[in-house]
Amino acid sequence: MKKVAILTVSDSRTIDDDTSGKLIAEIMTNNGLSLSTRVVVNDDIVNIQAAYLQLEQANPDIIITNGGTGIAQRDVTIPAIRPLLTKIIPGFGEAFRQISFAEIGTRALASQALAGFNHRNQLTYCLPGSKNACQTALDKLILPEYDHLLFESSAQRKEVHHHAH
Repeated sequence: MKKVAILTVSDSRTIDDDTSGKLIAEIMTNNGLSLSTRVVVNDDIVNIQAAYLQLEQANPDIIITNGGTGIAQRDVTIPAIRPLLTKIIPGFGEAFRQISFAEIGTRALASQALAGFNHRNQLTYCLPGSKNACQTALDKLILPEYDHLLFESSAQRKEVHHHAH
């Protein structure tokens, strides 16, 4: 069973009123993943990185962050996480902004939503903090594709992949 870890970035939320983190956990467990851990951290680059690296060490297959992906001064999730990823999946952010644009218009363009793999080949998604945005990303982009992405990345690592096609 695949394991998911959730990191909520917020100056105002606690683990109890972290509605987006709860929603992500619910959707993922309802879809057959197990929740390894859920953490809330404030909007601080070093704290975000420290929390992320701790989650990484717990060895989940997927790490999902939510919050701090806008362009405000205090939105620092992307500058915190991006350097910890060895491979970015550009299509994820592009598709997310496109889908969001259809839902909320030009405000979607300020979202820096991101996906990629870290040094341990764990699939990482950085989502906005809004419940709607998380729901959209999970339903339309994450659930349909995470399995294939994990398979592709592990096949590449084992170098068996070039014979498969």
